[in-house]
Parts: sequence; C-alpha cells; structure tokens
Amino acid sequence: MDIRSALKLAMHRLRDGGVPSHTLAAELLLMHVTGRERVWLYTHHEEQLETALEEKYLALVARRIAGTPTQYLTGKQEFWGLEFEVAPGVLIPRPETEHVVEVALERFHVRSGHAFPRDTSLGAAAGGALRIADVGTGSGCLAIALAKEFPEATVMATDISATALEIAKRNATRHDVASRIEFHECNLLDEFLSPLATRHSPLAFDLIVSNPPYIAHNEAGNLPREVRDYEPHAALFGGTHGAEIYAPLIAQAAQLLRPGGIFVCEIGFGALDRVFPLLADSSIWAAVNITHDLAGIPRVLSAARV
Repeated sequence: MDIRSALKLAMHRLRDGGVPSHTLAAELLLMHVTGRERVWLYTHHEEQLETALEEKYLALVARRIAGTPTQYLTGKQEFWGLEFEVAPGVLIPRPETEHVVEVALERFHVRSGHAFPRDTSLGAAAGGALRIADVGTGSGCLAIALAKEFPEATVMATDISATALEIAKRNATRHDVASRIEFHECNLLDEFLSPLATRHSPLAFDLIVSNPPYIAHNEAGNLPREVRDYEPHAALFGGTHGAEIYAPLIAQAAQLLRPGGIFVCEIGFGALDRVFPLLADSSIWAAVNITHDLAGIPRVLSAARV
C-alpha cells in the first residue's frame, strides 16, 4: 500500500468511527509511524509503506477509533512551540492553556525580549531572577514554557501524581531547563507552607501559575470519550461544581507571593462567578484581570499581591 492509499483508508475508517478531526488524526499517526513530516507525506504519496509499518499504522488507527487520544498514541503534544512527551496518566496540554503563559509574560512585560505596555499598578519589577511556582504541573508544560521565557528564573513545580512528575522531569531535561526546575509531589503548594519549610527556608514567589482541575463531576457525561475515559480524572475534575480547588489555591498564593507578585490561573467555562469573588479583597489583591480565549470565553484570571 502506498502513502496516499494508506492515508485515504485511515481517513475513511476514522471518519466512519466518529473520530473528530479525522484527517488530522490520520496524518499525525502516519507521521508518527514513518518518522516523517506532513509535507513529506504529500510529496511522496506514491511511495510504498513497508508491511510492518502499514500494520502498525492501521493498528494505531483502530486504537484511535476505540477512543485512545491521538496524543497518547504518538506520545507527544505541542505547547508554546515546544514538543512535550505525554502518556496515559498525564493531562494532554491544550492550546487554551497557552493564555496562562501569555498573561504571565504580559504582567511581567517580557516576551522573548519584547516589552509589553507597562502596568504601573504592579510592584513587581520586570526582569531579574524570578521565583516561579507552577501548581499542578502535569506534563510540565507551564513550568517549562516559563523557564524558557525567563532564563534566569527558578521554578517549583508541584503535582499530586508521581507519574505526571516523572514525565514532567523528562520534558524538562529534553528542553534543557531541568537544572532550574524543582519538582515536588504534594497537593497544591502544601510543601512550601509546612512548618519545616517556613522555619528553615522561608519561601516567597514572584509568580504563581496554575491550570487546576475545574470540570464538575456531573459534567463527565458531556465530555468527549477520549477525555472522559482516558485522561487522568484527578487532573480533570474539580469537585461537585468544578471550582472547589480555587479557594485553597488562592489562599495559598496569598500567603506565598511577595508584594507585587503575580497570580495567574486558568478557569473553566462558567466558573468566573465562583472564582472572581475569591480575589475581591483589596487588602490582598490588586489589578484583578480577566482574559478571554479566542472563543470569547473567560479563560484566565490574574491578580497582583498587594
């Protein structure tokens, strides 16, 4: 079977199997099997696939039809222009989460050397060695993206999942930032609030970011099968109404941020009314901002510690 025939067959099977974005899935899986880029597939469409590769490809197509996410089949997902290893047990990074990085950079006035308009209400200084915390790091996508953007920063990345942390460590090594990221297995920022931590080495952060679990348990039936049945529930579901985690997260951020430090978190659809009031205390928080995603949905909340 040649490349063109294999692609057409896979597209038809994926489409008939109800797989969303079936053309993209067929391309990504064949790129993975052949180790080639998309352009090569279409410029070498008459090239024959070896039998072993054909069998492997169609087996992956069958697994995708059965529900396994494409990213778990290829073992990778792009985020912030970087390629991340993903596997069962770790949340697959979403494009919407890149808004967290964008907002963090905007509030610190830097993005690859380009200055953003200065927000004079903030006390945090642009540049310099920053201390960053990423709460619920998963694959490490936020921690690593920020470590790349802030070359002198140190990052503390936390997660309750040992599996996720192992993958995040490999991603940090892959992107040459492992020496500047510490990974901690704990809930939220509990480890940095323990009596031992505060007694021996008081910690304060300039920036705390998070993409916490924010889907309500009763919304599980509305999720795509590949999300509901394959991605880790601890990284997806945030309680009865989906926003329970924000109160302790914001309370810990208030304790651990330096004056002028920035808090940035992703929020789920419909969560704004529950989460925004948690940042309403003007003696603790200032310059509270809402950032919408490309669909116009409130996606990121950010604030400065007074």
